[in-house]
Amino acid sequence: MAIEELQTIDTSKMSAGQRAAMELTEAARTAAHGKTFVSGLFMGEFNLTEISPFPTQSAEDRERGEEFLKKLETLLHEKVDADEIDRTGEIPQSVMDALAQLGAFGIKVPTEYGGLGLSQTNYCRAAMLLGSWCGNTTALISAHQSIGVPQPLILFGTEEQKKKYLPRVARGEISAFALTEVDVGSDPATMSTRAEPAPDGNHFILNGEKLWCTNGTKAGVIVVMAKTPPKIINGKSKEQITAFIVETNWPGVEVIRRCHFMGLKALYNGVIRFTNVKVPRENILLAEGKGLRVALTTLDTGRLTLPAACVGLSKRCLKISREWANKRIQWGAPIGKHSAIADKIARMAANTFAMEAITLLAASRVDKDKNADVRLEAAMCKMWATERAWEIVNDAMQIRGGRGYETADSLKARGEAPIPIERFLRDSRINTIFEGSSEIMRLFIAREMLDPHLKIAGAIFNSQLPMSQRLRVVAKAAAFYSIWYPKQFLPREWFAVQNLKLNVHLRYAARMSRKLSRAIFHAMLQRGPKLEHEQLLLGRFVEIGTEIFAMTATCLRAEKLLDEGQGNDVLPLADFFCCSARLRIEENFRRIGKNFDRAGHQVAQEILAQKFSSLENGIVVKK
Repeated sequence: MAIEELQTIDTSKMSAGQRAAMELTEAARTAAHGKTFVSGLFMGEFNLTEISPFPTQSAEDRERGEEFLKKLETLLHEKVDADEIDRTGEIPQSVMDALAQLGAFGIKVPTEYGGLGLSQTNYCRAAMLLGSWCGNTTALISAHQSIGVPQPLILFGTEEQKKKYLPRVARGEISAFALTEVDVGSDPATMSTRAEPAPDGNHFILNGEKLWCTNGTKAGVIVVMAKTPPKIINGKSKEQITAFIVETNWPGVEVIRRCHFMGLKALYNGVIRFTNVKVPRENILLAEGKGLRVALTTLDTGRLTLPAACVGLSKRCLKISREWANKRIQWGAPIGKHSAIADKIARMAANTFAMEAITLLAASRVDKDKNADVRLEAAMCKMWATERAWEIVNDAMQIRGGRGYETADSLKARGEAPIPIERFLRDSRINTIFEGSSEIMRLFIAREMLDPHLKIAGAIFNSQLPMSQRLRVVAKAAAFYSIWYPKQFLPREWFAVQNLKLNVHLRYAARMSRKLSRAIFHAMLQRGPKLEHEQLLLGRFVEIGTEIFAMTATCLRAEKLLDEGQGNDVLPLADFFCCSARLRIEENFRRIGKNFDRAGHQVAQEILAQKFSSLENGIVVKK
């Protein structure tokens, strides 16, 4: 983001810590590459031409991926015992070797560097297969390829860096990404890992400790984020974060602990310490001080792997639930005939179809343009799909009842099919947390949602700017909104949406986009700069926009399948999904004006101040 755009945000009333975090994050943001369909939704622009008709994977690209996917499916069936991996907490070396031989560690790495060079869509299809079978193997491949060394190197690496490292990681040398610290989660301003220039000018000396580095205990090469000396920009000292490629066999790199979790028992996640590690200057990714941009951009595309894996998991749960609901007889009928179970199965199927639609739509944008700005689509896919997948796994356990809660090993010992719903539930719980928690995704989307308004009128509220400059912005904003705001009442969807079987839902989506844009504008007028603190309100705006996106993608995908002769069975599914999404949208609109947000916040602060400490009486705690 340009410095003049950063001036639209008033940081004068923030604490030093808040100001540092805001300025660091804003400086790392890149300007949007023009408007996208999703960004337009928040401004009342329902531009279907950008995504309609629903993009179809070309026959050539599908064929390129098919051979690999068939081999991957066979490998998973024959060599990956997911329950044994869960039981032992280890992925056998024979499995890793087989995956490496297959090319699974270099799916998107270009062929000239030893990879398969497959598309983002084929990569997502691979993630669906993995997600349906073994969460631990999925995490190994995803952390290596989506956020480890390959992705940032493809995006930002020099030719020398690519030639040196891409063949290694494509052959199966595991990689990782190190950002999180004990006191650093989503706020990089408090990072303590530092890299100081060495006296020779050719190296940096790296010191610090990183927490929860997935694949870290197995990795041969890691992307490490560290603070480098601050720079003076416009007369002010600005913190700098730089991304380094670090090899784990270098002196001073030490894995001091492997972390263990509720699920993903074979997750090779650890604490890594760097003590006076000598890192060559040529191992900087992108440029000195551009590390946070490397991290944010890598995550934009990298996040698409997680929703794809959630689609695979959800499909597996749907299959298990369907078969059990037909087989299990209670009260004289299969349990699937009872409405309480039938409702769960309908929602599972509808949400799975929608999850796949938004994931494939986002992936197709990457395939169409390697530099496509998919930050909003990826964040929405990650947030929405992980939350829906958790609901689906939870419902699958409810449908399976005691057999869902029982482990696969115990079921097998009793002579029943070892269906691992219990493992699925443990392994999938992390999905709404890592690679950006749902709460962080909502704030991230909200920031992008408000960006057009901040660029137009944000400087009005910046007390650090001269009054003359703020008055010029007032005039500019008045001119824009005098035209834009009336347009949000015009039913343009009647012209934009035509000749589609699901017109009624698409026109509703367009109408809700305009209503959403008005609601956001009204909130900005009423609350001004205070709106940034209204996280629950912003979250409702984000929820509405995401549901509109999911509705649209679902309708367009159903229409596309129908055109290809496959869609007669999915039209009722798409219709059911859209009807459900409408209810969620209406509820979020209702709660914009009628809620108990402030009362809840006040109660929470009183709880934190131990006002209701008596509620904690009568329990046993460790002394």
